[in-house]
Amino acid sequence: MYAYDRLYRFTYDVFKSMGCSEEHAATATRGLIAADIRGIDSHGVARLSGYVRLWEAGRVNADPTIRVVHETPSTAVVDGDAGLGLVVAPFAMQVAIDKAKVAGTGWVSVRNSNHFGIAGHHAMMALEQDMIGMAMTNASALVAPTFSVERMLGTNPIAVAIPAGEQPPFVADFATTTAANGKLEILQRKQGEAPLGWVQDQQGYPSTDASILKKQGALLPLGSDRDHGSHKGYALGSIVDIFSAVLSGASYGPWAPPFPAYVPMPENMPGEGLGHFFGAMRVDAFRPANEFKQHMDNWISRFRMARPAAGHEKVLIPGDPEREMESIRMKEGIPLVDSVVAELEQLATRFSLSL
Repeated sequence: MYAYDRLYRFTYDVFKSMGCSEEHAATATRGLIAADIRGIDSHGVARLSGYVRLWEAGRVNADPTIRVVHETPSTAVVDGDAGLGLVVAPFAMQVAIDKAKVAGTGWVSVRNSNHFGIAGHHAMMALEQDMIGMAMTNASALVAPTFSVERMLGTNPIAVAIPAGEQPPFVADFATTTAANGKLEILQRKQGEAPLGWVQDQQGYPSTDASILKKQGALLPLGSDRDHGSHKGYALGSIVDIFSAVLSGASYGPWAPPFPAYVPMPENMPGEGLGHFFGAMRVDAFRPANEFKQHMDNWISRFRMARPAAGHEKVLIPGDPEREMESIRMKEGIPLVDSVVAELEQLATRFSLSL
């Protein structure tokens, strides 16, 4: 087990060693380790070496000038200057929040960015202002559309955070694929098999090979196959791609920049970097905030009381598992698999740090 403070200091020092400012290093570290403490191990410090490799390849600017390049009272486009998505995303979400304070809602599309960690971390920024937050991003093309074998979309997550009163907030954070790529990476580290319905091979047949992406296979949209609704996951992933990249001027679809630094960049890219999309909605732009939160408490309470199916103890509210995991890990520490520890030790050697 690794204490939060211990991992925070090490991660911060790595980002500083890359050339990030103190402010940017702290912002990136909070965003990255938010995944670990919430139990989303695929997107936490397990990704740290990947960010370093992107920086070494010249694809991440450690000292970006992030700026608004177009705006209206309620909308904006942000250029991330090839910065860490972990830094660009909070900047853009804050722009959305600031616009919502004035206009009631704020909507921000981002171009020229990189992988931004977990979407929920950014959406939850709005909760502190009695706002509903939304965050989404396009990603490396690893997903085959329904009826295709060609990888055209990313896992393209969507997160929505909604404040409540006495109850904890509603926080939905999910990939638009049957499983996120990070879950495959975890299975690879454990030498496990993927459940049927997660991936397909190069010919489009179902596979349980957790390394199938390295053999030109593909992830499947949410729903797995057409009979189980994969056309819906395909549509959701497409919406995220369009809102995040087509709307902002980022590269979209099969041209989205790959996360692994060793994978060549696509040719004839139509935009700049990865794209994100953020929204902030002031609750009192619709009804009094206290009144809304009382009804959210009622909504959450009633769903918690729903009769559970056989073999299940209770009905969960989106955000419950992550919130419970955060409580545990902040007390007991964060577990890391041996392969991740080995990668962190390599980073420690690379930057003359101590893990």
